[in-house]
Amino acid sequence: MYQSDRIYKAKPHLITRSLSPENQETPIHFLKESETPSPLTFRRNHFPYPAISIQSYFITITGSVKTPVTLHYNQITSMPSRTVISLIECSGNKRAYFEPKVFGEQWTEGAISQGIWKGVPLSYLLSFTGISAGAREVVFLGKDSGLKNKEHVHFERSLPLEKALDSNVIVAWEHNQKLLRPKHGFPFRLIVPGWYGMASVKWLKTIRVINHHFSGPFQSDDYVYYPHKDQDKDSFPVTTNRVNSIIQHPRDRQILKPGVHEINGLAWTGEGAITSVELSFDNGETWKTAPLHDTPQKYQWVKWSYSYVFEKNHEYKIMVRAFDSLGQSQPDKAFWNRNGYGFNEVSQVKIQIEK
Repeated sequence: MYQSDRIYKAKPHLITRSLSPENQETPIHFLKESETPSPLTFRRNHFPYPAISIQSYFITITGSVKTPVTLHYNQITSMPSRTVISLIECSGNKRAYFEPKVFGEQWTEGAISQGIWKGVPLSYLLSFTGISAGAREVVFLGKDSGLKNKEHVHFERSLPLEKALDSNVIVAWEHNQKLLRPKHGFPFRLIVPGWYGMASVKWLKTIRVINHHFSGPFQSDDYVYYPHKDQDKDSFPVTTNRVNSIIQHPRDRQILKPGVHEINGLAWTGEGAITSVELSFDNGETWKTAPLHDTPQKYQWVKWSYSYVFEKNHEYKIMVRAFDSLGQSQPDKAFWNRNGYGFNEVSQVKIQIEK
């Protein structure tokens, strides 16, 4: 028998884009915390989840190193650790908004999450093995694998040596102060703050230092900006996050009562820090500066808000743009590319005010 006096509270859930492989968005508009809860952290996969046995799990460091090593889980987790707070954004975030439309997972604004990551600095692991002269890149192979272009491949990416040695780049085993979840890369996930999520290789299995340029399919085919629809001319790799923002409230096409409403949202960037956020209510003719809730931190989003009086029986277009410490800002029109990466044009919502 139902209890008529029981109160049910609605909770946000992941937004499904595909199930095989699983790709799900964070319900970003409904989250207020600085860190995204692990169950609501977005999921991006190219292949099925790999089978993991921690008892037999090792990471091998090989290639152009002085002392190749194979390290067990317990050896790595007992090494000196570092904690970093960093957002991770899929490079296809907001792909659904490109015009003309492009193919791929039609992410809206939720292929982004922020978390607390704990792990051993990659630079420590590489100092442990030593790096040979002439080394140029570090390649990271995940345990996830499947068919791509009729060949069985693992997800595999590289970083330039300079970025790999950044003290904020870690091999993580904890997320939000708990053991890394299997769907987010357990037992080990590379975390590369400032770069789009494809660099943060999950289920990390092999680290290989090389003295040449890596050209695997997820390096030279995917995660490349192709400015032209039918040719590869002028292409260049996807790397750092572009300056960006979203409006969390109000939602697009929402109907509100007349009066004062608080507009709020998030802004973020790659290697710099957010310096200001501006809003427009007159189609970009004038801009108003929105207060930032936090002191902007590198690799983290910043919350912002702005109160505005909305008149009855009106429609409004609210636009927002962010600026960062490297002099970058959101463009009026996104840089179109045929794989749909890095969408960051000025964000906007339209709302209607009741009579």
